[in-house]
Amino acid sequence: MIQTQLYIDGQWQSPIDQGTRAIVSPADETVIAQAAEATRADARLAIAAARRAFDGPWRQTTIRDRARLLNKIAELIDRDAEKLAHLESLNTGKTLTESRTDMGDIAATFRYFAGLVASESGAVNEAPHHVISRTLREPVGVCGLITPWNYPLLQAAWKIAPALGAGNTVVIKPSNLTPLTTHHFTQLVAELDLPPGVFNLVTGGAEVGAELAESTDVDLVSFTGGAFAGESIMKAATGNFKRIGLELGGKNPNIVFADADLDAAVDYALNAAFFHAGQVCSAGSRLMVEDSIYDAFIGRLAERLPRIVIGNGFHGETQMGPVQSAQQHEKILGMVQAGIAEGARLVHGGKRPPGDVYKRGYWLEPTLLVDVTAEMKIAKEEIFGPVITAERFRSEEEALRAANDTPYGLAAAVWTRDLDKANRMSRALRFGTVWVNDYHPYFPEAPWGGYKASGIGRELARIGLDEYTELKHSYINLAPKAMGWFGA
Repeated sequence: MIQTQLYIDGQWQSPIDQGTRAIVSPADETVIAQAAEATRADARLAIAAARRAFDGPWRQTTIRDRARLLNKIAELIDRDAEKLAHLESLNTGKTLTESRTDMGDIAATFRYFAGLVASESGAVNEAPHHVISRTLREPVGVCGLITPWNYPLLQAAWKIAPALGAGNTVVIKPSNLTPLTTHHFTQLVAELDLPPGVFNLVTGGAEVGAELAESTDVDLVSFTGGAFAGESIMKAATGNFKRIGLELGGKNPNIVFADADLDAAVDYALNAAFFHAGQVCSAGSRLMVEDSIYDAFIGRLAERLPRIVIGNGFHGETQMGPVQSAQQHEKILGMVQAGIAEGARLVHGGKRPPGDVYKRGYWLEPTLLVDVTAEMKIAKEEIFGPVITAERFRSEEEALRAANDTPYGLAAAVWTRDLDKANRMSRALRFGTVWVNDYHPYFPEAPWGGYKASGIGRELARIGLDEYTELKHSYINLAPKAMGWFGA
């Protein structure tokens, strides 16, 4: 049985009230860990430690020191990659192949920001010869980082790497459903010679996140998760006008035109919707297909769905694992039934797979709903599970109008051989990422984030580092002289 603790001020410790939470395997509902369950009081201790560290020795670190730190973290991730991947699959239910890929991406993220930090220097502005004018980027201060349950360590890396690289101190709160890889990551950080309080781990529920958002000693809060929680974070953060970064998911159209490479488009439609059982903020669950190829396209999808191998993520043949929690399982089933009630037609799935092995755990068949229209709830709301909803469109204008008719704006994809059409659609779609003839790739060098209700700010890329800095103009007059203006 795995036991986790809090990490505050450079020390492992139990919560003040000794609280714990059972962590359950999504594959069979067995208890796999007992995680420390912090309260507001524990969060306050962590925030105070981070404040002392930021105001103290951590301010003396150089750009080179921080770049070396990020590279060393990447090395430790590489060293423990298999252990981390095992914990990620155990805790989330995703396949071991997916988790191993995540660990490579996490190490790459730390190395990318290490290189970016190492190249930092202030810009010298044009000024009179007796003046030194510089534009500087300085750390924001204490950063509260709140991460989701679907990509626990990857999303943490997207925040931790730029936060530490920019010279901030950190209090991280992983999801209380999936804390295991963040806990092991913290063990890696504890191997390094960091001043106490630079990095703090506080595992727990909503009250811990609320304390990070409300505390006037936290200068920035970065949150990835659901829109309702994000709204609460945003409201709470107004107490000291702290900086906020929010990544809140999306309803992502995958638009297939009649001139697309259909073999590739069908294959990627499956990947877009069923990777990590659809529990991806950018999942292409909203399939939109041009009318002239709609029936043929749906037929190809329907042929492949029964062949998707559902099973334990540690089995080599498994292609899709369970969803993460009982709550998520019930929500997805409820949305499928709501879609059918609105007039959608169920082609496949919408229930547990048959067989004794699937009676325990949070299993769902890959699901396809067709005859969906843009007005239906399932076409507008994020499902966050292994479900494709399929809509018809008859023109480029209709597809564009329907795709943009959503409160979200995270990601979209367009499938066409017509490069002019691809460019028009890519420019007109109001989403933070638009893929053409592909789905899901991202790079540390490219920004990630969305329009509208998909959030505020961007992660990754140069802007992802800038999010964790304050901009300062430094002006030094080397030869001051009296002006003789007032009362001379």
